[in-house]
Amino acid sequence: MQTQGAQEGKTMAIISYLTAIGLIISYVNNSEKKNSLVAYHIRQSLGIILLFIIVSIFLSAINFLVSIPFLGWILQLGTFVLWLLGILSAGKGLKEPVPLFGAYFQEWFKGI
Repeated sequence: MQTQGAQEGKTMAIISYLTAIGLIISYVNNSEKKNSLVAYHIRQSLGIILLFIIVSIFLSAINFLVSIPFLGWILQLGTFVLWLLGILSAGKGLKEPVPLFGAYFQEWFKGI
């Protein structure tokens, strides 16, 4: 059986993946009650959101120059898979980095 704090940490970790608003809610809530699981998933979620923004900007720029069929679909599907893996890890209460970039997200955003 999980303690109330552990369950609340899992809940806030999951909320951090639910749009930028959820990320902000988790960040504000975690600034009051420090929870390492929540902080870990805030960093993962922030990285995934920024990666999605960068992919979107890249796709807009590349589509302006040349049209590459399915490139956008593949890159956005990859970002979605990272998001899904992150939220599943949060739901299990684990600190598993998302593939490829997760370790970098932890390093880059360690101040959070």
